[in-house]
Amino acid sequence: MTAPKRIVLSSDHADIELRKTIAAHVAKLGYEAIDIGPMTSESTHYPLHGQAAAQKIADGEADLGILICGTGQGIMMSANKVPGIRCGVCCDTFSAKMIRAHNNAQILSLGARVIGEGLALEIVDAFLGTEFEGGRHATRVDMIEG
Repeated sequence: MTAPKRIVLSSDHADIELRKTIAAHVAKLGYEAIDIGPMTSESTHYPLHGQAAAQKIADGEADLGILICGTGQGIMMSANKVPGIRCGVCCDTFSAKMIRAHNNAQILSLGARVIGEGLALEIVDAFLGTEFEGGRHATRVDMIEG
């Protein structure tokens, strides 16, 4: 039996409850959820949280990640500053599948002020349920990496 994939989760103060709900959801699916906070709703800086989660993936401490901020945009931009990381914002299940299948994204970013909990969980399931297709897409991912 193989060890469960490790998923790092982080957010800013925008919606800690959504992050905790997603952490519990992925744990029920058999993943190891690594929630690196924050743990209070006190205002915080999303770049710190996006980069910290991305660094855990870059360092091999996690396999995939899920990030949350108000729109999902700022924390995504911060995660993408870490070399080798590909993170995309998704507001629908099709996009979540495509960032895995075609872009081999390791991190999903969600906008807590854009989508509700039900859709967020569907997007998470789409992201986690899709594998990288490789082939011509691998050539393009290599081009992204430079």
